[in-house]
Amino acid sequence: MSSDSQEIRRSILSKWHETLSKHGNLFSSDSISGTSPPSVFVGSYNYPKVFVGPMVPPVHGDTSLLDNPEKWKGKSLEEIINFRLNLVRGIQKISIEQTEGRYIENLQEVTMSSKPTDLDLIFKKNTSSNISIDGESAPFGPVGEIKSAKFSASTSTKPIEKIFYDKDMKAQDAVLKLYNSGIEISKIQKCFSIGMLGMKRKLVPTKWSITATDDIISKSIVDEILENNLIDTCKVFSYEHLGNIFSIILFPHRWVFEMIEGWYSNGILGFGSDYEDARGIDHPPRIAGAYFAAKLGVSEYLLKNKIQAGVLIFREIRPEYAIPVGVWQVREGIREAMKQKPQIISDYNQALDVASAKTSVSRKEWISNGDMTNIIRQKTLSDFI
Repeated sequence: MSSDSQEIRRSILSKWHETLSKHGNLFSSDSISGTSPPSVFVGSYNYPKVFVGPMVPPVHGDTSLLDNPEKWKGKSLEEIINFRLNLVRGIQKISIEQTEGRYIENLQEVTMSSKPTDLDLIFKKNTSSNISIDGESAPFGPVGEIKSAKFSASTSTKPIEKIFYDKDMKAQDAVLKLYNSGIEISKIQKCFSIGMLGMKRKLVPTKWSITATDDIISKSIVDEILENNLIDTCKVFSYEHLGNIFSIILFPHRWVFEMIEGWYSNGILGFGSDYEDARGIDHPPRIAGAYFAAKLGVSEYLLKNKIQAGVLIFREIRPEYAIPVGVWQVREGIREAMKQKPQIISDYNQALDVASAKTSVSRKEWISNGDMTNIIRQKTLSDFI
């Protein structure tokens, strides 16, 4: 981590500890009463017996913004982290096979709720104010083991309720039906995680459900866009937020997709990448959940515009991205990039120059750490043969 990153991180954490010193009684207590956004979390530690529970701030009212990444456009890294740190996470250890019973069913009702839900939790001992940051899902605040929980009545979101009671529908089909019904992806991910979808239901750790949801939806969209006509010129889109720079090239080619990430560690630039063609990817991506999040963001654009293209994404992770807040920011960053006016460029090589210039990394470094040049060369050769 660079000195800039360390300084930003120190600043954010010191302000959080300042908040704790003023309002510590709210965050380090043997009980909490508040309104959940609504939000639930399923951990991965100790799998297959995992820690499961609601996330609740120590306040009542409209708390929906605290756990709604789709609404965080324009918010600073510090604001987003503070949203999350204000959520106290209640936990009980539960087997992933246990998707019924009063506690889990209450959590499923919270997840289905169309608006924030009041909760009262009593813990076995005072909550710990240690914060949790894992890089995949957004951070959250203090954690406490639940002794008892009181859940207020809530109004269900109808499309979710309908799918919850349909136990003959595969989880994959349920995800797609919810997505096509206009349900936000962050909401679908929670439903997946808390064991509400599919024929053989189980709890799925939150960070796995995030990746699985993005993968299912993006794969389905790509299947559709394979029927579309190719674009006839190159387009370069870009967007920057939360210390991440996204530079996206669409070029005339049947669907191929590559994402290259560049990041700084102690002043040294590191890279990671992965790619697919129309057959998809047959292994866990080397850049993990960011791959599917980006693929989803760009494939939505192609589907909406009824076009097909080759896609190359450069993601520069700047030192300002000092505390990872989850792969949602990749999906939302790419979605936002695709809303910007693109630069239209006739030549692929020139598009590489333009896209690289949006970042502080050279074209040579991007290209040498990816596979797209070889992919295109091989595809062209195989087409010719």
